[in-house]
Order: sequence, then C-alpha cells, then structure tokens
Amino acid sequence: MAARQEVTAWRPRVPGIVEVFHAHFTAHTYPMHVHDVWTLLIVDDGVVRYDLNRRERGTPADTVSLLPPQVPHNGSPATPHGFRKRVLYLDLSQLDESFIGAAADGPDLVDPLLRRRVGQLHAALADRGGDLEAQSRLALIHERLRTHLRPRPATRARPADPRVAHRLRELLDARLLQGVTLDEAARLLHAHPTHLVRAFSGTFGIAPHQYLTARRLDRARRLLLDGQPPGEVAAATGFYDQSHLSRSFKRLVGTTPGRFARKGVPVATTGHVPPGG
Repeated sequence: MAARQEVTAWRPRVPGIVEVFHAHFTAHTYPMHVHDVWTLLIVDDGVVRYDLNRRERGTPADTVSLLPPQVPHNGSPATPHGFRKRVLYLDLSQLDESFIGAAADGPDLVDPLLRRRVGQLHAALADRGGDLEAQSRLALIHERLRTHLRPRPATRARPADPRVAHRLRELLDARLLQGVTLDEAARLLHAHPTHLVRAFSGTFGIAPHQYLTARRLDRARRLLLDGQPPGEVAAATGFYDQSHLSRSFKRLVGTTPGRFARKGVPVATTGHVPPGG
C-alpha cells in the first residue's frame, strides 16, 4: 500500500489554542522532538505508538492524550493502515508548568466525556463563526484536564448562580450583533469563564453560544420574511458570513434561508408551520 499523507492545520481565533492540526498518516514516523506548548491529541482511526519520558505509550480508543511541553516524544503508526488524528496545541495559559510532571507520568486519559468534548471543540473550531462555542467548550475541557492532573477530594457541586446567569443573558442580548468572547464576559461580570458557562446552562437549560445563535436566528427569520436577501441578513444579524448563517439556520429550522423565504414554497412538508416552529 502506498504511503498516504493528509494534513490540515490552522490557527483559530480562540485564546489559548496555538494551532489546530488534523492528519492522516499511513507510514509517517515522528522522530524524537519537543514542543513548547501542550499537545492535546485524539485518534479517530488506528493507533499511535509513542515514547514519552522514556516509557512506551499508546492511544487506544476513547483515549485523550495530553503531552506536556519540553518533554521529548516521538510517534509512529501501530497498525498497518496508519492513523487519523486531531491535535490541539494549547499554550501555558491553559495549564502552567506545575502540571508537567503529572502529565508526563500519565499522559493517556481514558475519559469518554473528555474525549467527546474534545471532538466537539474540534467541530466548533472548524466552523467559522463558532468562536463563543469553542471558548465555552475549551473552558470545560480545561477544567476536566486539571481535575485529571491534580485530583481534589470529592466536594458537593457548586449550585448554578441565577444572578450571574441573568447578567450574562443581558450581556448577550446587548451584544447580539457584535458578540462577546467568553473571557471578555468573565471580566465584565467578574466571574470565572467555566462558572459562567455552568451557571448559564444550569439556569436556562441552554449553553450561552446556543442562546446567542437562537436569538440571531429569530431576527434572521423576520428579516428573511421581510424580503431581505440572505447575504444582507447574515451581516445584519451577527453571523460571520452567509455560509455561517445557512449552516446555523438549517440546523435549527430544517431548511436553508433561501427556501425558508421563497414565496409559494411551504416551510414544512405538511404545508403548515407548527406553533413555535
């Protein structure tokens, strides 16, 4: 079988993430090397074998691997068909040097919830306009990684704070068009980013990024029915571009903005729109 190599890399607009790297290798072998940032790795197909801190490691299914900065490691396929992986390189604002020793001793974390959240973060990063979602998901991942590396005695979960949740909702409403980053909201509301996400979701039953998108889509629906073209509607409702509007619109409404507003074409196959649809 011929060696295969597919690589995609980009720098997202999300503080704390230096680089996103997706790759499919069938024969590539990494020599020993180091990074000056954290390497958060998930493998979607195949297995990667690597050496870290003079010990042989691997990446079985549902494993999240966290390789610390300045610790040499290598990597190679452990199966004949190679591997497909997704990597996030995180700067030291996410985890400082005090966590390096724990990560070097146990880099492979068997945690299905963490694995799912990392996959969701990659999906948000691939969606231009999904910055608030990506920041929210990164905050929850950061919290869970710290728990793995520095376990704490079991404590009663902190209850959701409805006051800060309502203040965040007011901020999102006020910044509907220009948006707000999670770090900026945390500064304005004097709360930790992770607490903001948990308080909002616990109080309202919806994540902050989902609430913001739904509010924008409500406004988009009205403008579309008033006859404005989708490109203008995207700009008028805070979406990154028309493609971002179309993806979000179809996910929620079940059809594209153009079909939704087209005269003579019913939105629902039954010929009517149910209440609240």
